Amino acid sequence: MNWAYHRRVAFPSELGNSTSRQVQKSSPALVVPLGSTEQHGPHLPLDTDTRIAIAVANALAPRLPTNGGRTGIASDWLVAPAIGYGASGEHEGFAGTVSIGTSALAEVVVQFARSACRWASRLVFINGHGGNVEALRHAVAQVRSEGHDAAWCPCTVSNADAHAGHTETSVLLHISPEVVRRDHLTAGNRAPLSELMPEMRRGGVAAVSSLGVLGDPTTATAGQGQTIFSEMVDTCLGRVARWAPDHEGMLR
Repeated sequence: MNWAYHRRVAFPSELGNSTSRQVQKSSPALVVPLGSTEQHGPHLPLDTDTRIAIAVANALAPRLPTNGGRTGIASDWLVAPAIGYGASGEHEGFAGTVSIGTSALAEVVVQFARSACRWASRLVFINGHGGNVEALRHAVAQVRSEGHDAAWCPCTVSNADAHAGHTETSVLLHISPEVVRRDHLTAGNRAPLSELMPEMRRGGVAAVSSLGVLGDPTTATAGQGQTIFSEMVDTCLGRVARWAPDHEGMLR
């Protein structure tokens, strides 16, 4: 199966390739990739977070229970077209970044969930960008309080570096190797994120890294990317299959 983001492959589990009649008959559950458009150093594309969220969603959906996880409901999981803009204000010191901010993103998530839940049996947002978390917490908690069966799940892995470093570069080398500019791989600020946060709160990522890189992409490999990606998918699979959202809608 081809996960390359730039080549549109006809997945049978894609909402965008379905007709309204097909959706009406199947009462599907919905997987919604959520990413961002923001700088990822000189070597990764602006849609890195969106690519990862889409790849995770496409790998996840075929492995989920065909009843959407709900007893007595016969539904498959469909992958929705991605929401490709998020809350990326910390990256606005770099060209190409387009941030809609936390409040606007939260409203998008609320309106998306209210509309989709008119026909979807349940939905889960697969989040590829850490800056989106605050919006997801508020928005999904709100739609759940309205009675909609929605939740969200982060694309997280253990021991990941912060931004455009070893972790994300390895994953891109696995899912979209043709977009990684290997001749521009350069180590960025490798200090722990906890040390960088005070300065980043004042001046964004540009205040701590002129490259926009937090970590070291020069150590990235496609093989490690496959391992990292598999962990992302397996972690999300466990969370969605359990379907135990906390009070802010995050799957545990």
